[in-house]
Amino acid sequence: METRRLDEGVVRTDAPNGLVVLTETMPGLRSAAAGFWVRTASVHEPDGKMGVSHLLEHMVFKGTARRSAKEISLSLESRGGSLDAYTGRDHTTFQARVLDADVPLAVDVLTDLVRHPVLRDEDLTLERKVVLEEIAMVDDAPDDLVFDLHAGALFPGHAYGHRILGTRETVGALTRADVHGLHQGAYHPRHLVFAAAGNVRHEEILALLEAQGWFAAEPGPEREPVRAPTGSWRGERRVPREGTQVHVVFGAETFRYGDPRRYALVLLSTIFGAGMSSRLFQRVREQLGLAYAVYAFHQFFQLTGMCGVYVGTQPATAQQAVDEIRSEMALLARDSLSADELASAKRQVKGQLVLSTESPLSRMYRLAATALYGEPYRSLDAVLAEVDAITPQQVAEVAASCYAPERQAVVWLGPV
Repeated sequence: METRRLDEGVVRTDAPNGLVVLTETMPGLRSAAAGFWVRTASVHEPDGKMGVSHLLEHMVFKGTARRSAKEISLSLESRGGSLDAYTGRDHTTFQARVLDADVPLAVDVLTDLVRHPVLRDEDLTLERKVVLEEIAMVDDAPDDLVFDLHAGALFPGHAYGHRILGTRETVGALTRADVHGLHQGAYHPRHLVFAAAGNVRHEEILALLEAQGWFAAEPGPEREPVRAPTGSWRGERRVPREGTQVHVVFGAETFRYGDPRRYALVLLSTIFGAGMSSRLFQRVREQLGLAYAVYAFHQFFQLTGMCGVYVGTQPATAQQAVDEIRSEMALLARDSLSADELASAKRQVKGQLVLSTESPLSRMYRLAATALYGEPYRSLDAVLAEVDAITPQQVAEVAASCYAPERQAVVWLGPV
C-alpha cells in the first residue's frame, strides 16, 4: 500500500490490487460524501450492447446477497442520507451522502452494491421495462433528445456517439449473460476509484475498506483500451419531428479533460453563453426575443471533448436564431474576448470554483477526477492561479479552434 499526503487534509492510497482511495477531511462538518467510480461506461460498449453499462447500474439496486431492493433504499434514506448512481460516457458512479456517524454504513452499502449484486433473470425482466420507460421519457423531451442525436452525429462510428441509455432495440436484446459478464469483467479493484470528503479520516476509511475485503480482492482482468476518435463530423442535419419548437445544437470536437487548454475554453464558454449576462443570452433572448433557452456548453471526456451551443425556438424564428448564433460564433472566433470580458470571466470561474469547495460532494468529485483522468492533485489556490495565468493569446487560439462556424456539427430537431 502506497499512501501519500497530497495537501492539508487530502490523502491518497494506491493498493497493490489497483484500487485507488482518496479522502479529504473537512473540519467542522457533520456529514460526508463517499462513492465508487467504475472505469467503464458507454464508451466501452460495442454497438450491439449499447446501454449495458446503464442497465447494470440499475440492476445492482434490485438486490444483493444481503439486502433486498427495499432494504437498499431504506439503508441510508431512513437515516436522512441518500444513495444514488449514474452512468456517464467514461465512468459509472455509485455515491452516498450521509451523516458522519453513518460513513461505515455507507461504505458497507456501496460495497454491497458494487461487489455483491445478485443480478437475477426476473429482475432483469422488470428493470428492462424501467429503462425502456427512461428511454421513452428522453424521446418525449426534445431538448434532451437533440443532444443524443448531436453526439451520434459528431462522433459517427465511435462509442462517444452512443446513447448512454441505449436504444429500444439494444436494451431489448440485452441478456443476463451480458449484464453479468460486464460485472465480472469490470467491477474489480483494478478498475475502481473510491473517494470520500467531509468529516472523514483517511485511516478510518482504509480500515472500513479493509474490513470489506477490498484490499484482499483480486485485481481483476485487464480491459481492452478504448481508442480515441480519429475525427469528427461537420455539417448540418435536420431531423423532422412534430412539436411547437425547433431544438438546435451546434457543437465541435475539442480537447480531452486532461488538456491544460480546458480552462481557457471554460472562460470562453462562461462569457459566451453561461448566465443572463452572457453574449448569447443578451443578443438572442434579451435583444431579439428569439428564444427562452439559449446557452453554451462544454464537456470533457477521457479521450476527447465537445463544446457548443443549444437553442430552442419557434419554427418561424429558427433560421433567424441560428443565423444570429453563427454570427456570434464567428465574432468570437475572430476577435476572442475583450480585456474586460476576460477579466470578468476569470472572476466568475474563480468564484464558482471557490463556492464549489463548500460542498463535500463537489470535493469528492474533484478528488476522484484526479485518479480517473490521471491528473496530479492541485490545491484550490494552484487552480485559481492557473486560471489567473491564462493569457489573451491562449483564449484567442481556443476561440478560433472551437467556435469557428465552419467547424460545427449542427443538428436541428423539430417541425420542418
